Amino acid sequence: MDLLPPPTEAPAAGGPGAGGSGRGLRRGVGFRSLKLVSVAMDEPLPVDPVGATFGRLANGLTYYVRSNPKPRMRAALSLAVKVGSVVEEEDERGVAHIVEHLAFSATSRYTNHDIVKFLESIGAEFGACQNALTSSDETIYELLVPVDKPGLLSQAISVLAEFSSEVRVSAEDLEKERGAVLEEYRGGRNATGRMQDSHWALLFEGSKYAERLPIGTEKVIRTVPHETVKRFYQKWYHLSNMAVFAVGDFPDTQAVVELIKEHFGQKAPGPLPPPVIPEFPVPSHEEPRFSCFVESEAAGSAVVISCKMPAGEIKTVKEYKDSLAESMFHCALNQRLFKISRTKDPPYFSCSSAADALVRPVKAYIMTSSCRERGTVEALESMLLEHFLREEPVVGIEYEAQLQKTLLPHISSAEVAKFAENFSTASSCVIKIVEPRAHASLEDLKAVVLKVNSLEEEKSIPPWDEEQIPEEIVAEAPEPGSIIGKVEHPGIGATEMILSNGMRICYKYTDFLDDQVVFTGFAYGGLSELSEAEYTSCSMGSTIAGEIGTFGYRPSVLMDMLAGKRAEVGTKVGAYMRTFSGDCSPSDLETALQLVYQIFTTNVEPREEEVKIVMQMAEEAIYAQERDPYTAFANRVREINYGNSYFFKPIRISDLKKVDPIRACEYFNNCFKDPSAFTVVIVGKIDPAISLPLILQYLGGIPRVEDAAQPLSRDDLRGLPFKFPESIVREVVRSPMVEAQCFVQLAFPVVLKNTMMTEDIHYVGFLSKLLETKIMQVLRFKYGQIYSVNVAVFLGGNKPSRTGDVRGDISVNFSCDPDISSKLVDFVLEEISYLQAEGPSEEDVLTILEIEQRAHENGLQENYFWLDRILRSYQSRLFSGDIGFTFALQEEGRMKVREALTPQTMQSALRRVLPFPCRNQYTVVILMPKSSCWASVKSMLSWSSSGVSRDAKILAGIAGALVLTVSLWRYSRSTLKS
Repeated sequence: MDLLPPPTEAPAAGGPGAGGSGRGLRRGVGFRSLKLVSVAMDEPLPVDPVGATFGRLANGLTYYVRSNPKPRMRAALSLAVKVGSVVEEEDERGVAHIVEHLAFSATSRYTNHDIVKFLESIGAEFGACQNALTSSDETIYELLVPVDKPGLLSQAISVLAEFSSEVRVSAEDLEKERGAVLEEYRGGRNATGRMQDSHWALLFEGSKYAERLPIGTEKVIRTVPHETVKRFYQKWYHLSNMAVFAVGDFPDTQAVVELIKEHFGQKAPGPLPPPVIPEFPVPSHEEPRFSCFVESEAAGSAVVISCKMPAGEIKTVKEYKDSLAESMFHCALNQRLFKISRTKDPPYFSCSSAADALVRPVKAYIMTSSCRERGTVEALESMLLEHFLREEPVVGIEYEAQLQKTLLPHISSAEVAKFAENFSTASSCVIKIVEPRAHASLEDLKAVVLKVNSLEEEKSIPPWDEEQIPEEIVAEAPEPGSIIGKVEHPGIGATEMILSNGMRICYKYTDFLDDQVVFTGFAYGGLSELSEAEYTSCSMGSTIAGEIGTFGYRPSVLMDMLAGKRAEVGTKVGAYMRTFSGDCSPSDLETALQLVYQIFTTNVEPREEEVKIVMQMAEEAIYAQERDPYTAFANRVREINYGNSYFFKPIRISDLKKVDPIRACEYFNNCFKDPSAFTVVIVGKIDPAISLPLILQYLGGIPRVEDAAQPLSRDDLRGLPFKFPESIVREVVRSPMVEAQCFVQLAFPVVLKNTMMTEDIHYVGFLSKLLETKIMQVLRFKYGQIYSVNVAVFLGGNKPSRTGDVRGDISVNFSCDPDISSKLVDFVLEEISYLQAEGPSEEDVLTILEIEQRAHENGLQENYFWLDRILRSYQSRLFSGDIGFTFALQEEGRMKVREALTPQTMQSALRRVLPFPCRNQYTVVILMPKSSCWASVKSMLSWSSSGVSRDAKILAGIAGALVLTVSLWRYSRSTLKS
């Protein structure tokens, strides 16, 4: 996407809506109510951004401002620089990314990561949104900030202005940031990173892109002098190569333009003309390229087919129509690929296709599959058989929606099918297989291509055999239930009903999103009630049911039945609860509720072929985890912190062979039978006049189970047997690794007393954010030795009883250089000890309060936030029948803690919630690469001499089973976020 208009354009402001509010798709205007537009196919799309104020300053900077009222009092700001890693010289490989790091470290006005501190002080955390990304072609700085106080927007825009020309690149700054960049580099040197890097190089062979991954080389990261980094910054960071984007709750976009002019307008364009950003062509090739990549740590066997083509432009209505047809092609292809994955003896477990804009001049059609070991050749043949079957105008949300509504009915199947021509082995095709052990050869891959090409020439590829698709999800409409009790809860803005079958419904209308309704139903009683003999089989119930068909139909059939609808429903059986959840469009609420009805009224019956596929997938997943160095680490952490209960043990291949599919499905069916056990919360754009009859018919119409046992009481549930160690445990887990990785978890036990639960549950949240912020300041900003840190709270092992203390843990997690891992653990312990002894500063407390408040304000404008809050109120130990009262008590507890939060109360909570002193009770588990015996002895001697542990144990864990998931190959290494 070209971010800049042609050089001849330099309006002060322009386009429809310039200077006005320009709020785009109006509140309450849905797709179905949009008017059609009259357009000709050769008609050009608007050149000027529709609904945005835009222009170019005299110094060359381009800006775009658009008002958007949701979320309220928030703004998203970006500075886009049209330069990335591809322009780097050999001695600069990785420098574009280093500049992006240094921007947050020190500028003319901000030093020592003061920009991060400013963002955190206004509640805008450094992390997911307060971030930047470097790709091959561009660098983008992003800020999401509140705008409800005077001066905040102005200061945030001033930060972007600092990034544009004031980044301080001193030798000291660079040395302090090298460690963080190196850790980011090391984190990418895992199996996924190696596979992606290899495929990237093969895709762009013959182009400079092949040698310019944004992360760069370890040598440059370690040794590049600050003069080289500064030279790159000064050479490429010209205002004429930049654009500022501001989208937010702006009552007057022209006022935002004036702020941009205030902070950017006085900047000189530079003494010399900016260098022309060169174009780097990617050569096409008629003959396919092949690769057999052996990766001992791979999560499984996979096949990737990529077909490159010019990126093209969308400048006319016809080109826009073609882009819609292209999307429809991939959607149709993915449906076929899914159906193949569910046939008898399928060639692959999963397969998907998409178009992806890889670099500025090139996009690609990419098909990715996961398959069984030794199955890559068969998977490739099946994928090939299915083959034969970025300069964009900113047209605006409403106009684009109108175009879609106008054009979609006129797209023919032939127009969709023509895009299959791009999926050809003669279209700059790259075919790659990934295997944990070598089984296929390049000759095998070439033979498959020749075979499929011959079949195509002979027209002997068999046509697709379509399945019979039922017209209705629910064959016979159920008799609607009735409402036997109804209560309004004005404090929540929700209505609660008890239906005639005993199901409790609570619904809340919102207008946050015009196209979303979300819901969750829960009932007490889950896997913790099972004996060890039954646990393994029954814990597989949800997985087996999901593959066979939870709703009375095979997944491949249901996919066609749901074509054109947005309705997703899933189930989960956890330790103490079973739940169903959904997300749908208001217009498809009936479909979503029909799916829920099917869960309760149909039985999952295991069929041999489908069970075979599920067990093959599970077996491959277990083998994949055995190859993953992190598995032994994760298993050992679980064993140390939670004990040796069967509930926490990983599933082995030997366990898998004992699974009884009939018992697994029987257990799953019984989990979703009795409607009277369930409470259902629904949140979103629901019109009661339309929705209530549907709720009564499909939820109220679920028949009562006459011989059902009394629903389980939350207080009678069987608790999981777990206990945190009472002493200090420090261990190293050593795993074989292709490249050295190191991961650290430092955990402390948490005990929340029943008498102080209402307040301490909020204190835990504040404490975890405080610890994360302070440890980040120490390990990254002070010592420059990590990339990121995560502080996690686990309280999920406790049964949801109304009595008793709540136990769990708080863990500190980070990756680092293996040689300094023990030292960094001691730094963390020192920081937590200091906070317990001296308390945090006033500034620390104000920052944490602001972060929490801003997150809370954002959440109040999101459907999932309200869904979660209402569910937590029902599941709270305070709940005794009145959800409104419980909700108010929880909010009162939050506000009470906020008002009481001071350095002293935070210090007291640190002592009360964590062990005090913290050095008295904790566990540390460090994942390290397997090394020589002498290195292991040296490590133990080092730890023992520090007085921390007398005997460090080096243990290898047993691999655990995870659900096998394969996502589209997205080249995450080609875009780095910092």
